[in-house]
Amino acid sequence: MTETDRSGRPADAFVPEPPVFLLSAAEARAAVPDLSRLLKSCVEDGAGIGFILPLSEEKAEAFWKDKLAGVEDGSAFVMVAKDGDNIAGVVMLMLATQDNGPHRAEVAKLMVHPDHRRKGLARKLMTAIDGLALSLDRWLLVLDTVTGDRAEKLYPTCGYKKAGVIPDYAYDSHGTLDATTVFYKDLR
Repeated sequence: MTETDRSGRPADAFVPEPPVFLLSAAEARAAVPDLSRLLKSCVEDGAGIGFILPLSEEKAEAFWKDKLAGVEDGSAFVMVAKDGDNIAGVVMLMLATQDNGPHRAEVAKLMVHPDHRRKGLARKLMTAIDGLALSLDRWLLVLDTVTGDRAEKLYPTCGYKKAGVIPDYAYDSHGTLDATTVFYKDLR
């Protein structure tokens, strides 16, 4: 049976260019241990992606297992960048499910393992997310990132425009409040 998004389109209609791969629900389920290790490595390296240290393996796995429901029902998509058989990076596309938002989606949890940074994987993942979003008729993308983080410099080079900064938005991995910068991209 072919998986579909909320509009009934085949989720496998979009195929990114390697080393980026769009995971099916079954592939995402099988990748939970690898995705959990990636998440843990990135948080331990200081990534501001919603977790405070120490991050247990159980909590990292619980995060990814929680995301599987969205992948299964077609409201979320997981793309990975691989180095051989290893997952070196990940990004998610989360579709707006409200009636007034069939044109938009959120880009979330862009992570590249510290050992695989500066190889262009984040940019490849972001390019693939654009293609996936367009294949799903989602042309307005939004995301947020820690203000001053290395990712904040990446997004404008990928075509994102800064919408604004929210002070004291979230705690970083060490428990200090950080601002977040909100970006958007119009793919039309």
